[in-house]
Amino acid sequence: MDGLTDEQAAAVVAAMKDVTQHGLAAARHLRGEVYEVRAEVERQAFRILFARETTFILLSLSGFRKKRAKTPPDEIVLAESRLAEWRRRGRARMP
Repeated sequence: MDGLTDEQAAAVVAAMKDVTQHGLAAARHLRGEVYEVRAEVERQAFRILFARETTFILLSLSGFRKKRAKTPPDEIVLAESRLAEWRRRGRARMP
């Protein structure tokens, strides 16, 4: 998000808000627990890969500027790895 213009960041946030308001039907299921939300602005496409942790929490796992027709498999693997690490750290903190 740091490298995005204000307009690009706003489009990404609006896309994620759409998911919070309309549920996972507003996103595209990729694999396992990983979903993709799309944002388009300034003739550019952006993708955020996320997982739903609770009814109220969407955990952003990866974001990138879309350049090809298909979501790059390495981005999906990265998102799955980050989700697993997030959950591993959460279990380690539980008594």
